[in-house]
Amino acid sequence: MPTLRPFRFGVICEQMQSAEEWITKARQVEDYGYATLLIRDHFIREPFGDQLAPLIALMAASNATRTLHVGSLVLDNDYRHPVILAKEAATLDLLSDGRFELGIGAGWLRAEYEQAGMIFESAGVRVSRLEETIHVLKGLFADQPLTFTGNHYTITNLNGFPKPVQQPHPPLLVGAGSKRMLALAAREANIVGILPKALPDGTISEEITERLPATMAQKVEWVRQAAGERFHELELNMVIAPIFTEQRRQQAEQLARERGWSGGAAVEDVLDMPSIFIGTRDQIVEDLLRRREQYGFSYFVVSDASMEVFAPVVSRLAGSEG
Repeated sequence: MPTLRPFRFGVICEQMQSAEEWITKARQVEDYGYATLLIRDHFIREPFGDQLAPLIALMAASNATRTLHVGSLVLDNDYRHPVILAKEAATLDLLSDGRFELGIGAGWLRAEYEQAGMIFESAGVRVSRLEETIHVLKGLFADQPLTFTGNHYTITNLNGFPKPVQQPHPPLLVGAGSKRMLALAAREANIVGILPKALPDGTISEEITERLPATMAQKVEWVRQAAGERFHELELNMVIAPIFTEQRRQQAEQLARERGWSGGAAVEDVLDMPSIFIGTRDQIVEDLLRRREQYGFSYFVVSDASMEVFAPVVSRLAGSEG
């Protein structure tokens, strides 16, 4: 395991109905000591609730704060041409004075594509298109004009403007659950967001096996193998569910029932899941330290519904290497 990275914490906003609510929340996230405010990229209500347009909302959040970084977790590559995305991302990075984190993925929510009349192509096509997009983005963020010919995009002598403040580009986060996507993230991203795998039917796997320690260790190993010498430069990211309680087993049993994870080992499995943290504040701090050492994760994201109760943990650990 490489030298442990300092902890970073983010909030993914899932409740946003008005300008006042959004700006207030951004300032609260900053005041609580979180590093980033994040937003998903969906335009249908299910499964995450109604959401604002991500890049515009992030610009407003950066204007309302002083040091808070803002980011996408993650943009669906199929919803924007990479030339347009490069311009918008660089503009956001410039106008936020280098506080933008660019998260992107291949897209997975079939229902959203279908409701918008968009073709939901195979995972192989979507991942290949994302690979080309990353090439185009990096090319347009660079100093020289870009010429690129791929199967999905063709760019001819185009010099991106503006250039991002963060060089060579804003931190790139790729969200990934499958081996091919994890390998792509390992080669190209600065931050690897490790997720349960997306299924061919356009949903995310709810299987308990996708969340168990052995599966997570395997995914980290795939990242390590694909990254090679640059593995020590990568930041590993995960969205987590913290549950504060003095009744650990009872809460684990309840969660297992709610998620349909039955069987004799379900409670122990839940308590060991890298993305689930159940216990008192001290127990959760201990679990965060242990799981960072075990898997290498250092960048943890919680829902805005948990940001206040989780804030004391952030105060204890943010920026800490030990």
